[in-house]
Amino acid sequence: MAKKSFNEKLNDSKDQPKIIEVTDDKAVARFGGPKMLIAPPLAYDAIMKRIPAGKLMTSDRIRSYLAKEHQADYTCPLTAGIFINIVAGASEERGVDETPYWRTLKKDGELNEKYPGGIDAQKARLEMEGHTVIQKGKRYFVKDFADKLAVL
Repeated sequence: MAKKSFNEKLNDSKDQPKIIEVTDDKAVARFGGPKMLIAPPLAYDAIMKRIPAGKLMTSDRIRSYLAKEHQADYTCPLTAGIFINIVAGASEERGVDETPYWRTLKKDGELNEKYPGGIDAQKARLEMEGHTVIQKGKRYFVKDFADKLAVL
């Protein structure tokens, strides 16, 4: 069986979106309720395509937006991370109709080492758009990222 391309994964909704009722008390307390959304990869792509040059987004803000849009308490953080990386891989794979995935940061403005080309490639693209990237230990962050967040 041939491995699926990133674009095939991007366009495979797997019957999503769906809301799962979580019964684990710790998870319910941590995330603020029992209704967990699993949104399809294309939902992340659609949001990430809307982020203009010079602006940024975080995966947490995308998750919150999607949860609110679907009347869920939260969006699954695990699938969100996987699907955001699928968006990045699909964009690179296409080479045209690019999704500006490099503008989507991890929590607290951190760069995503799993994006195509790793930290160096994301850092270069962000700096070309006027952002300052700073290093803290082994991790990289966009300086004052919160001042540059796009409105969803």
